[in-house]
Amino acid sequence: MALDVYVGPLTRYYAGAWESAAETAARKRGAPRPAGSGEATGAARSQDQIRPKVLAWRAVLAKALGDRVDAPLDWGETETAPWFTHRPGWDGFGSLVLWAAYAENPSLRMPTVLPEDWDDDVALARSTSDGFRSRFSHLVRNVELWLPVAFEITFEGEDVDGRRVVMGSVTTLRRQLADLNAAIWKASAADIATWGRMPPEQRTVQGCARYAFALLADLAKRADAERLPMKLDY
Repeated sequence: MALDVYVGPLTRYYAGAWESAAETAARKRGAPRPAGSGEATGAARSQDQIRPKVLAWRAVLAKALGDRVDAPLDWGETETAPWFTHRPGWDGFGSLVLWAAYAENPSLRMPTVLPEDWDDDVALARSTSDGFRSRFSHLVRNVELWLPVAFEITFEGEDVDGRRVVMGSVTTLRRQLADLNAAIWKASAADIATWGRMPPEQRTVQGCARYAFALLADLAKRADAERLPMKLDY
């Protein structure tokens, strides 16, 4: 199953008025969009119909969070707001999550390649256990939706479609990605850009983690600058 990361208005996302990096490449080659993808199947809905639902969801969420978030829970939900996407894939995203978990559990030995059941990994279990103060909490705690507001907590709640998901902060994720780089790789901006140009041929945890890191760091930077949500799509 593919894993994309979307940055942009949630109205556009739920309207299906966006396309993944793979769909963009296929369109440029003249290939039809695959079945089940947004506008190709007529599934895209009017953004004007969806926007009130998104705004109502955001208002309920803001009320539930109360004073746990200092800044207003607000961002652009217009059709003119920009949007961005990358495809780290599950191999890349899972490898990055494990890389962060092992970075804060150095006594454990990290696997060379990503295990099929990586979400049951012992280092990840430690990083997400009760009472463990993870340095990379907005990456390792199964977050699916990052909001463009600065806060330290992660929390579970309903998304726009009523699914229970874990949410975090774009700003905090961006800082924690920078902390991960500073602690482990100490890579320059030029090095990181090189990592993100193409998936690694050797599917090692480190190679896949670097690739995903470059893509997520880029998206988190854009989301922070444009004050837009960031969401996993799978």
